[in-house]
Amino acid sequence: MENSGIRRNGYAAMTSAAVFLLAFFSGVTAAFAESAITVIPDVSFIIQIGNFILLVVLLNVVLYKPIRGILAQRKEKIEGLGQSIQSSQSLVSEKEDEFNSGIREARSKGVALKDALVEQASQEEKKILGEINEKAQADLAEVREKIAKDVESVRKKLQKEIDAFSGAIFEKILGRAV
Repeated sequence: MENSGIRRNGYAAMTSAAVFLLAFFSGVTAAFAESAITVIPDVSFIIQIGNFILLVVLLNVVLYKPIRGILAQRKEKIEGLGQSIQSSQSLVSEKEDEFNSGIREARSKGVALKDALVEQASQEEKKILGEINEKAQADLAEVREKIAKDVESVRKKLQKEIDAFSGAIFEKILGRAV
């Protein structure tokens, strides 16, 4: 597992610990050399180094590897969730596009159906208006004929009465009977 740009494993930890110890003890011996106290490493020093290395190995096995394993599992889970989110987002985007295209299609079908119904209604209106016009023309012709007949019958009646009316008018104008 990568941590802070440095790959860590058991050997790297042991190597860095050994380098640290060598640097530390070389500095300690230099400091003691000035004060005239000399430290001579004996067998206990080697035992301490062995204990330190054993501690590093045991901590690596018991503590660091399980923690790194848990962190790796968590990272995989988070990546899996991230991929799940991305796939869900792409699925939502696809469904949204399908929905929008369905709405556009339904709207265009609706407009086409509306236009067809308007055209059909317009033709039906023309047909009905034509029928009404024809009926009105027929009724008008019938009424004209009736009026013409009534006018003719009234004219005939008045023609018969014209002589009586003209005689009455002459009598009124002349003031005597004619």
